[in-house]
Amino acid sequence: MKQEDRKNMIYFGLGTIGRDMFYALEANALIYYLSNVLDLPKALFVTTSLIYTILRVFDALNDPLMGLIVDNGRWKRGKFKPPMLIGALVGGVSYMFFFTDFGFRDSRFVIVFLLAYLVWDIFYGLNDIAYWSMLPSLSVDQKVREKMGAFARICANIGMFAIMVGWQPLSKALGGDSRAWFQIALGCTLAMLFFQLFTIFGVREKVQTHEQEKTSLAGLWHVLTANDQLLWTTLSMSLFTIGYMSTTTLSIYFMQYVFGNADMYPVLGAVVGVAQLSSLTIFPLISKRLNRRSFYALATGLVLVGYAIFFFADSSLGLISLAALFLFVGQAFIQLLMLMFLADTVEYGQLKLGKRNESITFSVQPLINKIGGAVAMGLTSFCLLLSGVKAGDTAAEVLDASGKLTIKIFMLVLPLVFILLGYWIYRRKYIISEDYYQKIVRELEQKGELNVH
Repeated sequence: MKQEDRKNMIYFGLGTIGRDMFYALEANALIYYLSNVLDLPKALFVTTSLIYTILRVFDALNDPLMGLIVDNGRWKRGKFKPPMLIGALVGGVSYMFFFTDFGFRDSRFVIVFLLAYLVWDIFYGLNDIAYWSMLPSLSVDQKVREKMGAFARICANIGMFAIMVGWQPLSKALGGDSRAWFQIALGCTLAMLFFQLFTIFGVREKVQTHEQEKTSLAGLWHVLTANDQLLWTTLSMSLFTIGYMSTTTLSIYFMQYVFGNADMYPVLGAVVGVAQLSSLTIFPLISKRLNRRSFYALATGLVLVGYAIFFFADSSLGLISLAALFLFVGQAFIQLLMLMFLADTVEYGQLKLGKRNESITFSVQPLINKIGGAVAMGLTSFCLLLSGVKAGDTAAEVLDASGKLTIKIFMLVLPLVFILLGYWIYRRKYIISEDYYQKIVRELEQKGELNVH
């Protein structure tokens, strides 16, 4: 790897440590904050959960527009960095409203939550699109991309699992009330802003010397629909994300109601963190020996074994830890493979459609995360109601056997179905093999459309 590529890899990766702390608290703990910390009345909890689900699906449609803004941007500081900074600042301010308890337990709570979430979702989406769409612009070499992507995912997982391991004991140590959660959210926001500075000031953007016209609103639709490999990748990623996020969101409830000790949740989080960081570290080594198609099959097999062990690990922390190792090693492999599949559709789309649109292409990633998170939130809320966790206006202390089985089905069985379906779609529809990608790159180079400086 060239020195400039190595420098870009480090500063690009460091930029997402705080981002993923910031995002993980919202994605994995916000519903717990609403149900068990604010202890919203049942009717208000149902209303808020429904609005959350609808808003995420609706606002996901804005992400391609954010991608259009980034792709068409002509900023002095580069194509990606200004929208990245704007998104971080506005997203950080609106985020704090989630974890500020104004004392509302009526329609005012819903209004504040709705407005704050809309602003946060739009601007965090802008930041997310600008950040990740920078990756394919840094190199067209698949192996260099894999190393950059792997390091970025390692940094992302450091941030994510720092908060997943830390939020439960930290909130408890700070008093366990809404003020404690506000302090944690503030810490995550400041960390997000701090680590973004590494990418904004450290990464050297490569600029296309091949000029192209700005993409119109009608052209946006064409980019998203005419790139068939982008469409199949989006569908496969969406199904995987629904499964993955359903499992992680329900894990705190599994530890509290099925295992019977929520204080052991940080142990599970630590195991998951070690599993994912280890898998991302060895990813480049495995990718040298397996093609991506075989690698995906291996990862899916690990996920399947992990879910199977998890289902029968109710009261054994050892089995839970073993299941988490299999499950989250496989899931980390799949997450990074999906990122590489998505990156390769940039050049595929450029050759097929005659335009290079990194940000519009990568706008499907936050779109997928939002739709996946929305469906996972909806499934989680339904699970909490069906299992009896929110049978009344306060959270239940214990569940009967039927309630525990309900949590296991929603956390382990349904997610596996989604993940396997995503894998099946990939096997049937994704055609960009390593050899085919090299052919695409050669054709673009011959046309003079990959020249960067």
